[in-house]
Amino acid sequence: MEAPQQNKSRLWSLADRVGAIASFLCAIHCAALPFVLALLPFVGLEFLADHAFERGFVLFASALAIVSLVIGYRRHHRPLALLLALPGLALLIMGVTFAEHYGIALHSVMVTCGGLLVAGAHFVNLRTHRSLHVHSAQCAH
Repeated sequence: MEAPQQNKSRLWSLADRVGAIASFLCAIHCAALPFVLALLPFVGLEFLADHAFERGFVLFASALAIVSLVIGYRRHHRPLALLLALPGLALLIMGVTFAEHYGIALHSVMVTCGGLLVAGAHFVNLRTHRSLHVHSAQCAH
């Protein structure tokens, strides 16, 4: 039977993986959106260009990042992941609130860079956690 601590570790590792993938997909979405905007209605994906969808996705990615990165920091006490995430989150939030009023180019650059920083923070958090993981007889890895 697995220890409760090991179950928690797996849960937060999964949260970091989901967060990294979500942030990376967000960055790809924002980088590609200006180029494929006109094609989305033809393939039934016009909801991807909706600002409400984008804000909801950024809210989800931000909440997941804050929770998983703070928990990761509390375990390993290494600040690099948080130092990457904080400017990334700021860029994401500013990109979907203020920058969209100044043009799609500024909006896309800010949200793409923010998404890449947050994705990078999740990857650093995963790597840091793995580098500190000690294998024992009870470990399933």
